[in-house]
Amino acid sequence: MAHLPQVKIPATYIRGGTSKGVFFRLQDLPERCQVPGEARDALFMRVIGSPDPYSAHIDGMGGATSSTSKCVILSKSSQPEHDVDYLYGQVSIDKAFVDWSGNCGNLSTAAGAFAIHAGLVDPARIPENGTCVVRIWQANIQKTIIAHVPVTDGQVQETGDFELDGVAFPAAEIVLEFLDPSDDGEEGGSMFPTGNLVDDLEVPGIGSFKATMITAGIPTVFVNAEDIGYRGTELREDINGDPAQLARFEQIRIAGALRMGLIKTAEEAATRQHTPKIAFVSPPKDYRTSSGKAVKAGEVDLLVRALSMGKLHHAMMGTCAVAIGTAAAIPGTLVNLAAGGGEREAVRFGHPSGTLRVGAQARRVDGQWTVTKAVMSRSARILMEGWVRVPAESF
Repeated sequence: MAHLPQVKIPATYIRGGTSKGVFFRLQDLPERCQVPGEARDALFMRVIGSPDPYSAHIDGMGGATSSTSKCVILSKSSQPEHDVDYLYGQVSIDKAFVDWSGNCGNLSTAAGAFAIHAGLVDPARIPENGTCVVRIWQANIQKTIIAHVPVTDGQVQETGDFELDGVAFPAAEIVLEFLDPSDDGEEGGSMFPTGNLVDDLEVPGIGSFKATMITAGIPTVFVNAEDIGYRGTELREDINGDPAQLARFEQIRIAGALRMGLIKTAEEAATRQHTPKIAFVSPPKDYRTSSGKAVKAGEVDLLVRALSMGKLHHAMMGTCAVAIGTAAAIPGTLVNLAAGGGEREAVRFGHPSGTLRVGAQARRVDGQWTVTKAVMSRSARILMEGWVRVPAESF
């Protein structure tokens, strides 16, 4: 049997925040992959190395975790007053699908930097030295993200002293602003889809849990750690090696997705693994991070653990951090109560790799909560650039 040769596609491998992804310019993709559809999905799965029954991604660029199974497409923006359109695909590890239902907050950082690297930002807007404000249109969720990218000698400044828990080495700080990150401005949308700050969430065969279900940054279902038998200090190995617990989390996630109106049937959840996220919160406690560093209760406002693509995340998803910051700013949510209640514009939370500070500006308008902006700092660095090679017959 004759086989087609491999195809070379220009690509850049970038760490953004605590994630990594393969970045493409839209114009560099094979023509049939420049539009949404089966060919594009097949290409991205083959680039990453999915589906992989061994969950190892040996034959691809993925890292066999939700944080490292990602592809991004950037193009000059089709939207007024924006520089680039950013489209994100979360590639399933062991199943044959790409989830386009949400954003990756960590790779939003890299999107701003890559936009400059890739020549997608008007040179007149890039200072010789200083900060370039990159206006990103997040095409998956139709939202604006502003990336403040440091520039030295006309190029993105990648090295620096900014330390991010979950990343081994320091780099240059990039400040991200997520503008109007909730769905409350959408037709029929709401930051709290159920209409409540806290609900009793019935999970068939498992029980009933207090839950805050919010759409800010990314749709997220928050529950109390103690209600599901945890302390909130857990690390990945405490949960990811227990299939029964992971299955329970998935049932809670599915129940939340149904209550939020994100899916119509439980079966739909199998093709929507990226959203909603499921996270559990607790008041501050002393704990040790995955690197062995001690975090004292007095250093954080609350503890949060979140699952992504069915596994406990090693740090915190950027979009989920936006949800945390937003929910913390609204008195009465489970996140706010875990942080001690009251009004606040910023929160520092503990996650498995350390701590993270996120700010959010929330206000009540006509009896409804709205959030105008969430802000946090991340970093990004190009790890490799050139071409990925993909067997032509795969897409």
